[in-house]
Amino acid sequence: MKTMELLPPTDTMYRALLLRDSTFEGIFFVGVRTTGIFCRPTCPAKKPARENVDFFATPGEALHDGYRPCLRCRPMDPNERAPKLIERLRAEVERAPGGRLTDKELTALAIDPSTARRQFKRHYGMTFQAYHRARRMGLALRSVRKGGRVDDAQSDSGFESASGFREAFARVFGDPPTAAKEHGCLVAERVDTPLGTMVAVADDDGLRLLEFADRRALEREIGILRSRLRTNVVPGEHRHLTAIRKQLGGYFAGTHLDFDIPLAPVGSEFQLRTWEVLCSIPAGETRSYSWMADRLKVPGARRAVGRANGTNMLCLVIPCHRVIRADGTLCGYGGGVWRKKWLLDHERKHRLERRR
Repeated sequence: MKTMELLPPTDTMYRALLLRDSTFEGIFFVGVRTTGIFCRPTCPAKKPARENVDFFATPGEALHDGYRPCLRCRPMDPNERAPKLIERLRAEVERAPGGRLTDKELTALAIDPSTARRQFKRHYGMTFQAYHRARRMGLALRSVRKGGRVDDAQSDSGFESASGFREAFARVFGDPPTAAKEHGCLVAERVDTPLGTMVAVADDDGLRLLEFADRRALEREIGILRSRLRTNVVPGEHRHLTAIRKQLGGYFAGTHLDFDIPLAPVGSEFQLRTWEVLCSIPAGETRSYSWMADRLKVPGARRAVGRANGTNMLCLVIPCHRVIRADGTLCGYGGGVWRKKWLLDHERKHRLERRR
C-alpha cells in the first residue's frame, strides 16, 4: 500500500500540474494511468485528464504502483542528470522490466556490477537491485489486480519459483497473491481532504474502510479486514472508491453532507446494529450515548455503545462524530477531538445555510 505521507489536496496538485508550478517540485509526483509513466509537476508533456492520474509522495511509491519514470522530466533526477551508467542501467531495465539482470549479465554488457551498485545507491539512495525489483513487483501487482493469472504474473516478473514470487509479493504488498485470485482483492486508495489524507478501502460489496491516515488504529483495522475477509489489500481503482472520492469532495465543499454509497462494514451483530443507529443521525445534529442505547433497546449500555462507536472503520459515512456526552460536551474521537469539532461546526453551518 502507498505510504501515508500527507500531500496537498488533489485539486491543488492537479492545478499545479496544469500550470507546471515549480513551487511543487519535490512535493508530489504524478502517475499517468494511460501511459504507465510517472512525472514531475513541471513535466512539459501534454497534460492528462484528471481521471487518468494518480499522485504520489515519492518516486518509490510510483515505482511500486507499476509506473516507470518519464524520460522527459526525469522525476528520479530532480537536481542533476543521472550519470550515463545509471541511464544505461535504467534503459536496460525498460527493455525487459519483468526480466532480471544478474551480475554475470551486467558483466557481459561491459558494466562492472560493484560500480553499478555504488553509483545507483549514491544517486538514488536505493540499490540497482531494489529499483529493478520495484519495477518487477509493480508490474506483477498491476497484473494480479486486473484479474491476470498469478502464474503469469510470476513468469512476467522474472521469478523462476512460485515460492520466491509469493515471498517477494508478500514483502511488498502484505499477502501472497493467491488470495487475490481465490477471494478477490480489497482495493485501497488515498484521498486528500481539508482535514488530512484519508485511506479508503473497498471491494465489490461496498466501502469497507474510510479512515484518516494518521489514525494509529489504521494498521490494526486493515489487519482485521484482511483476516476476516481472508484477502489482501492492494492499491488500485474501483467504482466505490471513485464514488467516495467524489462524495467526499461534495461533503467538504458543503454542497452534499449526506453519503450515498454501498457500505460493507465488518463487525459483530451488536456493532452492526450500533452503526445502523449512527447512520440515522442527521447531518448537523448530535445525539448522546444514552439515546443510542435506548434506540438499541439496551438501556444502560452506554459504555458498550461507546466501544462499538470506537471500532467504526467508516469515518464520516457512519457518523460516529455526531455522538457527544449527555451534557453537550465533546468526547473522544479516533480522528482527534479537533477534527470532531470541525466536522460538527462544518455540518451545522451548511445545514443552517440550506434552511435559509
